[in-house]
Amino acid sequence: MTILERIQELAQKKDKNLKEVSLELGFSKNYLYSLKKQAPSSDKLSKLADYFGVSTDYLLGRTEKQTESRQKTISEAIDTAMANDGKELDQHDKDVIKSLIEAYLDNKK
Repeated sequence: MTILERIQELAQKKDKNLKEVSLELGFSKNYLYSLKKQAPSSDKLSKLADYFGVSTDYLLGRTEKQTESRQKTISEAIDTAMANDGKELDQHDKDVIKSLIEAYLDNKK
């Protein structure tokens, strides 16, 4: 499956067409169709991944798992976070922070 086909599939799940997705992301209205012939720049690829809530690896066809990278990244970030006193966060605080981050990212879609 090509990157354009993946984007089309994800857009359909959001009840959007490619023109709507392009304009919502600040791209030209026909930008996504250009992906038939050229790969997106890294910044546009990241915007697309964030918009759809998937990893860039999924868009590029490197994995079939859409959200594994997001979950892993959130968990890794929280595991290395420290409280303002320099001590490790307890599990309850980590769970609260994870919930807040996930809610923010879901709302951003």
